[in-house]
Amino acid sequence: MKFVTTTLAGLLASAALATAAAAECETTLRSSDTHPDGYPTVEGVKAMAEEVKEKTEGRICIEVFPSSQLGEEKDTIEQTQFGVIDMVRASFGTFNDIVPETQLFSLPYLFRNQEHMYKVMDGPIGDELAEAFAEHDLVALAYYDGGSRSFYNSQKPIETLEDLAGLKFRVMENDVFVDMMDALGANATPMPYGEVYSAIQTGVIDGAENNFPSYDSAGHNEVAKYFTLDQHLMVPEVVAVSTIAWDNLSPEDQEIMREAAQNSAVLERKLWAEQEAASEAKVVEAGAEIVKEIDKTPFIDAMAPVYEKYVTTPEAQDLVKRIQETE
Repeated sequence: MKFVTTTLAGLLASAALATAAAAECETTLRSSDTHPDGYPTVEGVKAMAEEVKEKTEGRICIEVFPSSQLGEEKDTIEQTQFGVIDMVRASFGTFNDIVPETQLFSLPYLFRNQEHMYKVMDGPIGDELAEAFAEHDLVALAYYDGGSRSFYNSQKPIETLEDLAGLKFRVMENDVFVDMMDALGANATPMPYGEVYSAIQTGVIDGAENNFPSYDSAGHNEVAKYFTLDQHLMVPEVVAVSTIAWDNLSPEDQEIMREAAQNSAVLERKLWAEQEAASEAKVVEAGAEIVKEIDKTPFIDAMAPVYEKYVTTPEAQDLVKRIQETE
């Protein structure tokens, strides 16, 4: 009974301290993330929150809610638009139906590598995208790294385009992904992510595509040991704030928020690189074979029909051209 009383007292004290801390803030912004605590994107927004609180001398606090506590990505984006939630960190893929300009960033081999993606997103094209977000009641503050997707399979190392011929790969239920696999000469099999392990294990499919952390955490390396780092997809992520919350901030505080968000992007990208490296080392130690040196040119050239199908307007064609020409 004494233990229960002591524990209850401790909990009440903690709650009182949390309430007191919140009361010190003139403005508290709620920020949503679907990923768990400790994930690079969550830690990035937390770092932003620390910098904002320090530079505003505690006037503005950002409270981060990880693990989909406030809802799944699409729901929280809509809530942020309406000002129900103040901030959201989400993938461009989830914004496709809300900010149409983000759709092009799901095109395969759009970015040559992560450094290329950073230069595009941190430059004039990123600024243009921010204007597109603004038209939908969202202020894009910074662009995060969501990793790159590559192929892995149970049959053989993929070193050339010809090695993909006839292999069955799980893809997300997305037309662009299905068309990508067709163009590469492989067979696309859309299926839920949770079914991939058993599908490879039983031979229903030969492999899938994803990033190193997912390949590792889902145990797919156990049933598909051949991983080819072709990086066919890199979809940026964004930290966005509701225009309703944004307009309630002074210009000086807006600048603090923007600078802190951009600084947090540097940290998030570093954390993501560290997580990728750790996962790669883990799967290699477990027996995975990693193919890193491949000529991507034939893979990229094979995407011509995919781009013809999805890049149809002069504006989209110009944007893709400028992305590809960014050095």
